[in-house]
Amino acid sequence: MRPLPEEIEQYRDRKWHREESLRVDSAADVEAMVEDLGFSLGLTDVRKDLPSVYVAVCGRRDAHMPKNVQKDYEASRAWVLKDEVIARGKVYYSKLVKGNSMFLAPRMIPVFNAIWGVSKKAEKDELSDNARKVLKVLRKEWEMATSDLRAACGFKEKTDLTKAVDELQKKMKVVPLEVVYIPKFTYIWTLAEARFPKELEIKMPRDEAVRELARCYMSMCGMTLLGDLSRAFGFYRWESGRANHQLVDEGFAERLGTGIYKLVTM
Repeated sequence: MRPLPEEIEQYRDRKWHREESLRVDSAADVEAMVEDLGFSLGLTDVRKDLPSVYVAVCGRRDAHMPKNVQKDYEASRAWVLKDEVIARGKVYYSKLVKGNSMFLAPRMIPVFNAIWGVSKKAEKDELSDNARKVLKVLRKEWEMATSDLRAACGFKEKTDLTKAVDELQKKMKVVPLEVVYIPKFTYIWTLAEARFPKELEIKMPRDEAVRELARCYMSMCGMTLLGDLSRAFGFYRWESGRANHQLVDEGFAERLGTGIYKLVTM
């Protein structure tokens, strides 16, 4: 991978909070960062090459998640902030693209939903039987702890619920409402539409959503290289190219070479 110009790395230092003076240390800090960026990963490190809460807690470019996260202050702090942000419910949190845990600013919820969401009409064809069982229970109860949800669905194996909930998170149907540690650790699950009803009611065509995600990505990165957008989100190269060309036509980005684009205003 070709190295980025230092000015771009410094731009990302500021936007991604990779500077000690910009470290996040409160739920409000995390929410402000997510609102500014549009989206952020959760507990990933520098190897993902995207902004994350963990990297922002560390406040440095070379943040690597340690093997023993329980004894590491920065990893523990990022985990605590993640739980606090989930409970506050001001930004969207779920396992989304490629199974990565992500925070979304409310304005980006319709964008992600247009690309990865499933309409109620399409649930029968696009969701597994187990996923639809979970949805049926939550639409009746609205919120349930993991163990109670498994029992209500009649799943004998824990993995059945885990796979179903992961599927529903990726399709933007279910989100964690709260993380509880006493008397035992569990997630409380709810419907995404119950927590963000207005945002999930907004509809947009896929091509428009891809363009807006490309805009968000360009704004947070400052510069993208050949294949970056497709690798990050699993888009076809032609789809990413069309979105980037639209940003160039708008004057939002400039094309420096084949597949290389730079934000005009930095």
